[in-house]
Parts: sequence; structure tokens; C-alpha cells
Amino acid sequence: MKAKKTQKKKLTKKKSGIKKYNNEIVGIILLALGLLTVFGLFAEDSIGIFGTFIKTLILGLMGWLGYVVPLFIIFYSILVIFRKNNERVNSKIRYIFVLILIMSAMVQTLFYNEQDYINKGAVECIKKFFNDGAAMHGGGVLGGIISIPFLLLFKNLGTVIILTTIALIDIIIITDISIAGVFLRIKNDVAAIAAKVENRFKITKSELKEKLREEEEPENETETEPETETEPDIDVVMNGKKISKILDFKKKKAARESGRGKTADGNTSQSSDDTGKDAKVDEVKPENDEVDFIVQDLKKNGTSEAKAEENLDNVGVEISSKMQDNVEYRYPHTGLLDDNKMSLGNAENYRNSALKGAKKLEETLKSFGVDAKVVNVSVGPAVTRYELQPSPGVKVSKIVSLSDDISLNLAASGVRIEAPIPGKAAVGIEVPNKEVVPVFLKDVLDSKEFKEYNSKLAFALGKDISGQNVVADIAKMPHLLVAGATGSGKSVCINSLIISLLFKASPNEVKLLMVDPKVVELGIYNGIPHLLIPVVTDPKKAAGALNWAVQEMVNRYKLFADRGVRDIKGYNALLAKNGETEILPHIVIIIDELADLMMVAPNDVEDAICRLAQMARAAGMHLVIATQRPSVDVITGVIKANIPSRIAFAVSSQVDSRTIIDMAGAEKLLGKGDMLFYPVGASKPIRVKGAFVSDGEVERVVEYIKSQGNAEYNESIIDEINSEKENKNSDPGDNDELLPQAIELVVDAGQASVSLIQRKFKVGYARAARIIDQMEARGIVGPFEGSKPRQVLITKQQLHEMNMKSEE
Repeated sequence: MKAKKTQKKKLTKKKSGIKKYNNEIVGIILLALGLLTVFGLFAEDSIGIFGTFIKTLILGLMGWLGYVVPLFIIFYSILVIFRKNNERVNSKIRYIFVLILIMSAMVQTLFYNEQDYINKGAVECIKKFFNDGAAMHGGGVLGGIISIPFLLLFKNLGTVIILTTIALIDIIIITDISIAGVFLRIKNDVAAIAAKVENRFKITKSELKEKLREEEEPENETETEPETETEPDIDVVMNGKKISKILDFKKKKAARESGRGKTADGNTSQSSDDTGKDAKVDEVKPENDEVDFIVQDLKKNGTSEAKAEENLDNVGVEISSKMQDNVEYRYPHTGLLDDNKMSLGNAENYRNSALKGAKKLEETLKSFGVDAKVVNVSVGPAVTRYELQPSPGVKVSKIVSLSDDISLNLAASGVRIEAPIPGKAAVGIEVPNKEVVPVFLKDVLDSKEFKEYNSKLAFALGKDISGQNVVADIAKMPHLLVAGATGSGKSVCINSLIISLLFKASPNEVKLLMVDPKVVELGIYNGIPHLLIPVVTDPKKAAGALNWAVQEMVNRYKLFADRGVRDIKGYNALLAKNGETEILPHIVIIIDELADLMMVAPNDVEDAICRLAQMARAAGMHLVIATQRPSVDVITGVIKANIPSRIAFAVSSQVDSRTIIDMAGAEKLLGKGDMLFYPVGASKPIRVKGAFVSDGEVERVVEYIKSQGNAEYNESIIDEINSEKENKNSDPGDNDELLPQAIELVVDAGQASVSLIQRKFKVGYARAARIIDQMEARGIVGPFEGSKPRQVLITKQQLHEMNMKSEE
């Protein structure tokens, strides 16, 4: 028995060994066949009778295209030998073979003469195809069989058109390249070549002038330029552009300028006429004409006041022309906003400092036994990112654990490590710049990205780590949570969002519902036509406003169901199709401080926010929620689960960072608009320097919009909110004199029950139960949980804040 088993195992091993080389065996056979075919077609005498036979057979079957067959066989054999013949490749090979057959049919069509096939049967036609193909007067049997049905129906010209169409479709499938893409690429290449030629012509012209000027000067006074040290092969990027080539050009030009200056100083015996000529040349080509492409997006070049005034109206027209025409609403222009007068400085200095930082970073990591190379440097408004490529065998976790040591060696306030960078085989080390350049809202609103963004809910967020403008869309989010410590930039971010909406959308397209428990943040917007109601500042009214929003959402869904559409986009398209001018506007609900609302009416607020977050997207209603206390009491799990897009500003601890974006990182931010933007669908958050807008700019934009007319508030919403508040205040159960003491008792105890109230205050069961119900209605304690004590929902600090507000 054992011997039989051993024999079976050996046979199995031999079989598996043969199967292992199946591909190579088949490939070698195909390669030999291909070589025989090549010699048969091109040197038939070298392989005897077989050569003559194979040549006659292949040409008889495919005509002129028979000469492609051996190359096709050899190509496929190589793929088989090297195991590249997967399903995708085999599919491509089949399409290539179909293309060869189509071309064979095309050749047969070109040689086809109807008179040669009159009164001939099918067999005779096939013989004719074979003989013509062998004699190189057609496309062979295969070409004839494919082309003859088309020739009988469409004649020669129609057949050529049909076969050409099929061939083009086949080529598109094989190459995965669209015809439109090819033409677009050719157009772009031609435009790029034309631009290079034009630039080269300009440079050559200026160099020729310099050369003629230098030839007039004495040769003995020219000096040689000192040799420069070789720099490491690292790309330094600002605003998505490499700056090394630009700096080289600037260095050459600076050398020419210095050479000219020295020569001019040496020639003291020049006449006054020559001096006059030199002055004229300098007037034609001033010194400030140097090329400086690097920092043009990170600073706003100062322009003369006359030119700025002349362009104000043009800017407003350019923005408004991209939006829906609305006679009643004039879009504000960017002339109302401040220019960015801060300069990034000399690009060459930034390049040198970036290269020094890269070298120091590599040395620091090497001292800790980590071998890595800096492959790219991106210089942003606030942060410089070094892209590290670790050597094989180096763990990413080892680099991450060295963040404090890297901060110490680079003398940086805080280093954030992104490992790995999404879409790149590199680790990003973000080091704060010594000089932070602010990003002004005007810079982003004037950008091509914002002007050409096709959404009424787009807003200017700021610039990313490489200086590129970042524009976000509330409609795609569809809800946004903004959180961070006091002074980190939340209020400025909210103002930037609102101002962007005012630049993009008219009151008929977007409506705003603002809730501001802090009273002083959003009150400036009262009176603009985009508001549904005045800014809500009373936390008790805020719960009513959110409940109205929930009811409005339900009503909109009923409208959609009646019209047979799924969302607001389909509903508005249906209205436009029916010739109705009014559309259903989007509603953006902005809550500036969620923590205050959660203290006053946590249950009502949380329920309303959750319902809106779950269902309001299709109804065209979007939430933007800001809070300065990112704790789990405020940003509950239910709220987080339904608000996928988040912005984290600087926070004090890693725990707060995890509460906002479910990962660490926000505790390393610099503040003053430095944020981590985590949009829905992104694998990792994006670091952005937020756009700054001052209170004065906000006032100017609001006054411009108010000057067009008074706001018309929806009185029905105001009445509904007021009536709801009165109903809550008129609750007869609120008058128990022991309620304040009972609240303090349960907060101190950390739990609440009827028996606890009975024991401490010596009251009956009915009164104690009423007090518990009143506390539940106020959101002090949780719902009934059977035999367990009720959970207390507020802390001592929150109770103290509530008491302070009630005294006021």
C-alpha cells in the first residue's frame, strides 16, 4: 500500500512539473512556427517545399496582410513565454487579429471588380479569392469572405466607409485612446511649442542686444563668473511649479546685469552722448522686468490705485457672468476685499533654505539609523513639506516615532508627519515656515478655480501645502463640521464660507438660516436678502428653528413625490422645463456654536441635527456646524456618524483631534487658519492654510448687498419659532420650587432616581417623579431605563454656565 502511494505521489509531482512549464513549451512552439513562416514568406527556398507551401497558403488566405501574420505569431509567442498572456492581453490580441482581418477585407475591396464574379458559384469565388491573394492581387479568402456581403449591398465606396469605421472602433478598443483626446493633445502640444518658440525668440532677441552691447566694450575689462557648487537633485515646488529652471535663468540674467554695471563703471572716459544712449536702453528694459513666476500666487502684487479702481467693475462682471442671470441681485465684486500686501520674499532664498533643510533632515534621520532620501520639497504659505523616500527595509513607523527629534534638530516649533502621502510612495514631513504668509480671501475668489467652479454652493477654503487654491463644494459634502480651540480660525472660516456663497449665488438660489448663540459672531449679516429669518441668538429659539428645518425637509420630499422626482436638482429642472421662473432654493443652516445649544436643549437639538444630516441632502438642505469644544458630550457619536466632511483647526490634545477627524494630527497645527480638511471620500485629511477675511471686508460686502434693497424675512417661520418657545415656557411643571436644588443634587451624585429625590428632600413619590420628568424635559437627565438610575447628561461646569445665563 505504501509503495502504491509513493508511486502516485511521484506521478503527481511529475505531472505538476510538466504543467509548470506549459506556457514556455507552447511559447517556444509558436516562436518556431513564426520563424518558419518568416523564412517561408521572405526566403522560401531556404526551407524547401514547406516554404513554398506556407507562402502560398498564407497569401492565399490573407493576401497582402499575410506578411503581418509571422510577426503577429512571434509577438504572441514572446508574451506566452514570459507569462504576459493574461485575460486582458488575450482580449487585446483578439482585437488585433480582427483588425488584421478588416485590413485584409479592405485590400480585397480595393482590388474588387464586379465583372470578375458574375455567374460564379461560391466555390468558384473562393478559388478566385485564393488565387488572387497568392498572386498579391487581393485580400485572400478571408478578406474576400468578409468584404463580399458589404460589396453586394454597398458597392466599393460604401464598403470602404463601413470597414474604416469598424477599424477605427477596433483601434480605440486596443489602444484605450479616444480620438477627441488625441486631437486635444495635439492642440495642446502645438500651443506649447508655439509658446516656447515665442519665449525663445524673446530671449534670443534680448540676448542679441546684450551681445552687441558687450562687443562694443573693451575685452580686457570683462570678468569670468565664479563656478557654482553642484546642488542635489531635489525638486523644489511652489504653487505646483518647479523653480529650479526659473532660478537658473534669473542667475544668468543677473550675471549679465552685473557685468554691464562693472563695464559701465570702468569706462570713465565715455562721452555724454554715450551716457544718454545707455539711459535710453535702461528705459526700454527696466530692471524690474526680471522673470519671477515662483511667488506670484502667494503674494498679491501691488497695483496702482487708478488701475485698481478701473478694474473693480470688470471683476464683478466677470464673476457674475458665470452665474445665472438675475436682474434683482448684483453680485459683489472683489474690489470690496483687501489686497494681500504681504510678500513671500526672494524665491532663491526659499530654494536655498529648502535644500539646506532637506540636507539637514537626511543627516538627522541617518544619525538615528534611518536611511532615506528627500525627493521633493513643496513650499506653502505656512508649511514646507519634505517628501522622503525610505530605503528598502526601513519601516514607516520608525520615521513617525522620530517626530520630536526631527523638531529638535530642525529647530521647528512642531513637525507633523504624514505617512505615507496619499498617492505617493513617500513620507511627508511638514515643517513650519519661519515666515508665515497669510492667504487673503480675495486671492482665492479671483482664482480660476473659484470662478470656473460650476456650483452655487462652492466656497473658497484657502491654499494647500503646495500653494494651490482649494475650493470646496457644500453640495458634495453634504454637511460640514468645523471644530477647534478658541482663536484657531473657526469664525474666519465661517465668514469666508458665507462671503463665498454671497459671491456665487443669488437669494433666489441659496437661502441661509443662521444660529448664533454667542450673539456677536453672525449678527452682522442681518438684513441681507439671503436670510430666511434674522440671525437666531436665543438657544431656546434655535431648537425651534431646527425643528422648522426638519418640517421643511419633510414638505420638500412630499413635493418631490408629487412631481415624481428624486431630489432638488430634478425638481428645479422640471420647473424649468414647464416654463416656471421660480426655483426651489438650497438652504444652508449655519450653527456657530453647537456646545451652547447642547447645554440648553440637548435632546431637541441632537434629534433635529441627526434627522437633517440623514435626509436633508436630496432636499437641498445642508448643515454647517462649528464648535470650540470638541468633546464627546457636544459632538456625539450620532452627530459624527451623519456629518462626513470635517475641518479640524488647532486643538490642545490628541484626544480632541480624534474626536473631530478620528485620527491624531490637529494637535500639531499652528493656529491662525491652519487646518486639516477631511472631505467625504478622502482617504486622509488635506492640510490647508485658510483664507483670511477681516471684519471690515465683511461689513463692506454686507453693506453692498444691503444697498440693493431690504431683506424680506419669512414671517411664518418667525411666528412658528416664537409659538414653540411660548409653549415650552408655559409648561406648568416648571414651577416646582425644589427643581434647582434637585438638579444640583443629581449632578453632584452623577445619577438620578425618584427614590433619591424622596430621601433627600422628604417628599412623596408623585412630586419626586414630577421633578424627574421636568429634569428630563430640560435635558438634565436621560430617559427611563427600568431598574437602573437615570443617567445625568450635563457636567458641573455646564450647570454653572446655565445658572449664570439664567441670572443674566
